[in-house]
Amino acid sequence: MKAYDGMYIGGQWRPAAGTDTIDVVNPADERVIATVPAGTAEDIDAAVRAARAAFPGWAATPPAERAAYIAALRDAMVARADEIAETVTAELGSPIGLSRKVHAGAPIAVAGSYAELAATYPFEEKVGNSTVLLEPVGVVGAITPWNYPLHQIVAKVGPALAAGCTVVVKPAEDTPLVARLFAELVHEAGLPAGVFNLVTGLGPVAGQALAEHEGVDLVSFTGSTAVGKRIGATAGAAVKRVALELGGKSANVILPSADLARAVKIGVANVMSNSGQTCSAWTRMLVHTDQYDEAVELARTAAGGYLAGDPHDTANRLGPVVNAKQRARVRGYIEKGIKEGATLVTGGPEAPHATGYYIAPTVFAEVTPEMTIAQEEIFGPVLSLLRYEDEEDALRIANGTVYGLAGAVWAGDESEAVAFARRMDTGQVDINGGRFNPLAPFGGYKQSGVGRELGAHGLAEYLQTKSLQF
Repeated sequence: MKAYDGMYIGGQWRPAAGTDTIDVVNPADERVIATVPAGTAEDIDAAVRAARAAFPGWAATPPAERAAYIAALRDAMVARADEIAETVTAELGSPIGLSRKVHAGAPIAVAGSYAELAATYPFEEKVGNSTVLLEPVGVVGAITPWNYPLHQIVAKVGPALAAGCTVVVKPAEDTPLVARLFAELVHEAGLPAGVFNLVTGLGPVAGQALAEHEGVDLVSFTGSTAVGKRIGATAGAAVKRVALELGGKSANVILPSADLARAVKIGVANVMSNSGQTCSAWTRMLVHTDQYDEAVELARTAAGGYLAGDPHDTANRLGPVVNAKQRARVRGYIEKGIKEGATLVTGGPEAPHATGYYIAPTVFAEVTPEMTIAQEEIFGPVLSLLRYEDEEDALRIANGTVYGLAGAVWAGDESEAVAFARRMDTGQVDINGGRFNPLAPFGGYKQSGVGRELGAHGLAEYLQTKSLQF
């Protein structure tokens, strides 16, 4: 076990203001692997002050120079990609292959996209007799989650830096180690002191202090809708901007003309990836009643290919969930699904291993739209199969939750899928298994959030507009 000390503030590691620490637990074996400081409001204040002091100089830095710094940060991540992957596997439990491909690979791609955008984005334009300037908002308070711990940091820090903002990051307490590693990479890349600052700590203490701090101009938060509502209310009272990427209950709609076997296989893979701990996971699979029984058997077979176990063993495609509380939460939803009358096809609440926060890959059939498992975000490897009678019925079910973050549509003809996707109340829809695009905006409708991340739309969140009239 390693005891880490200090916060990264003003370009250096400083001792924490208090003495409390947070245990970092490996969810695969339940052992404490490290401790980090539990930051206080005093630590947050020091970080915000450092970011505020650095803001004028960073905002005045030409975009091409900001782009060069972001590119250097990307290159630093590339050089230590294996270390990033190992760190995420240790503190999140992600299978090592997923950690290398996604947890290390996606942040590198996103950082690269913002290095290019910072150099090419039109921060100034002519509109009639006016010059319109797009200027940085100021100091950003970024509160990030544990499920994609580095990607979510880069998805906020990348556009903020590109825009000319300075940042204070409060990472999730379950996964602070990769955040500390990122701070090291920022230092290696040579970013000016105070442009990026890191304070580890608990959400109700350090996170709340950051959201409330009068020196923060924009709060960017990714996490649960319940917490997002509180942060939004706090920011609203201070007339402070927010960007909120919140929960989801995404529908995977398989139209009758689709390749059913392929759609089900990829749909199951989507839900099982990262142990189901993905806010955009397609946890509701909607299948026409004529194809439903076949889809259930296909899902049973596909889920059977996901062995839960040691994330360093490449035979295991399913790691643990992040902590004991999350395991209990997911088990509770599985038990509620059984109690409310859904048919358990495979999996269940029983632990597949005596040690580690593992959940068996679980599939439910005969799920109806009003059931709890069809309405609430489970955040675990649990798939619900729902029947529909026709396209209007499918659309009603797909849109029938308070969420609207992501979804998928499958059809034999792409135009048929697109026509259905246009009617879905959701911020992103994959068509016939569409690939991740780091330049495409990501964010939700309804209670899935406010604002967008990634690409030019993500950059725009960190800019404010000024017009000069001539």
